[in-house]
Amino acid sequence: MAEPRAGQPAPDPTPKHPAPHPLDASAELSARQTGMSFQRTRLSAERTLMAAIRTSLSLIGFGFTIFQIFRELHTRGIVENSRAARNFGVALVLVGVVMILLGIGYHIAFMYGLRSLRLQLEEAGLIHGASAFPVSPTLIVAILLMIIGILAAGSMQFRMGPFG
Repeated sequence: MAEPRAGQPAPDPTPKHPAPHPLDASAELSARQTGMSFQRTRLSAERTLMAAIRTSLSLIGFGFTIFQIFRELHTRGIVENSRAARNFGVALVLVGVVMILLGIGYHIAFMYGLRSLRLQLEEAGLIHGASAFPVSPTLIVAILLMIIGILAAGSMQFRMGPFG
């Protein structure tokens, strides 16, 4: 190593960017992987809610179709009594509404639990809190579908409303 010139400070023997300790790099990688696993879990909850939406939409649509077909058959005089079929159609719509309601409730409870756990891990310094949990568009669609299902069931049962 060269001797410093007069009036110049001696060079610092420690490197500017020390190499990270292997355990520090491993902890950092683990924290990032844990943060990413929260995102994967959140997206998995979205897919579960979408499955509930698909099933409830099928039930609501099938129930409404049965109701409309037998109502039209009764109107044309082809079927004398369509009460049982109408009740079955209304029941399918109500089962679809209950299913989407349960799916929404499960999704909200799961997301609150996941956010709470994530916050605890952030406070403990075990994960980084850079990623956000945005409002779920799937949840918004589920709520709108539930409202439409309730309106359809009310319309079918009381013969009034937007679907009557």
